[in-house]
Amino acid sequence: MRTIDPSVVTWRKSSYSNSDGGACVEVCDAFAAVVPVRDGKFPHGPVLVFPADGWVSFVSAVREGRLEG
Repeated sequence: MRTIDPSVVTWRKSSYSNSDGGACVEVCDAFAAVVPVRDGKFPHGPVLVFPADGWVSFVSAVREGRLEG
């Protein structure tokens, strides 16, 4: 199993995060098979790691409005 050190990867703020510091989702694009995700307000907090294909499906569903309640 490979370990991801969140302090040495480049994070980008999701375009779905708001600009006032509220919902700040950050993702890392440095890996082919997985997508690490964290809360940008807590950069030293936990990191969730999703399979890349699952993340692509999730983002597509958000873009298409299939997850809105």
